[in-house]
Amino acid sequence: MGKTAFVFPGQGAQSVGMGKDVYEASEAGRSLFRRADEALGFKLSDIIFDGPEAELKQTANTQPALLTVSLALLELIKERVRPDYVAGHSLGEYSALAAAGVLSFEDAVRIVRARGEFMESAVPGGQGAMAAVLGADREQLAALCQAVSGEAGAVELANVNCPGQIVVSGTAAGVAAIVERGKEAGAKRVIPLEVSGPFHSSLMKPAADQLQQVLEQADLKDSTVPVVANVTARPVQSASDIRGLLTEQVVSPVLWEDTIVWLIEQGVDEFVEIGPGTVLAGLIKKTDKSVRVRSVNSLTAAAQLLDELG
Repeated sequence: MGKTAFVFPGQGAQSVGMGKDVYEASEAGRSLFRRADEALGFKLSDIIFDGPEAELKQTANTQPALLTVSLALLELIKERVRPDYVAGHSLGEYSALAAAGVLSFEDAVRIVRARGEFMESAVPGGQGAMAAVLGADREQLAALCQAVSGEAGAVELANVNCPGQIVVSGTAAGVAAIVERGKEAGAKRVIPLEVSGPFHSSLMKPAADQLQQVLEQADLKDSTVPVVANVTARPVQSASDIRGLLTEQVVSPVLWEDTIVWLIEQGVDEFVEIGPGTVLAGLIKKTDKSVRVRSVNSLTAAAQLLDELG
């Protein structure tokens, strides 16, 4: 028998109106949106369903919004499908931790709201940047980042997404130098990203320090299923280890390709992406075409999955 992993998307998967079908049709899903509003003290659900898009795209809103929609979608299938492992991409790691019983829903929503605020304010606007590097060799790109950091300004690997797709993050000057010199690492294209900060780089240290204080106060439990951590691409279950890794995650690269490779090595042959969009499905397929990936991103998709299970 093969194994199943639940995976949860991060920032970039959001869209206005996401999850509204779940809110309208599922009492369990609707309850989560209401609980998010209560936990945060404002109507997050209005921002999710009605926008405007600019408000939803603010990191401090995007993070709790995606977590809420992902976990509302999970409510539709969790009684029938059980994962052997869970993982999430950056912010999605918090959805995975809530799914694995590490964090209560309310705590998860409040923590990612604070995390978003800390990340937005860590670096003054315009001083940091990120870019997607397509087709580069990972080792060569890491070496180029090191060389550029010594000359133009700090720039580091931020997301190792799949073969041929790596995101770099750092100072505006450092990232601009990678855009200019990416071909030296074998890059076919380097695309600057529209982001509000240099996420998953050492420049996020102020945000990591603030988040650490929040996490120290939070009630984390050991996980019910192994969570594959972004920082190590290895499983973790103890609450104290998870707490440390979540702090590190803010300033460390998301090792997504390594996570998927490790899960497949453990016998995972079915991935269920739970949350808006199909970003992770694409990354997983680019890592290994042979595995099955299903995206539970709507009421219809959840019903189809349950229907196929019989």
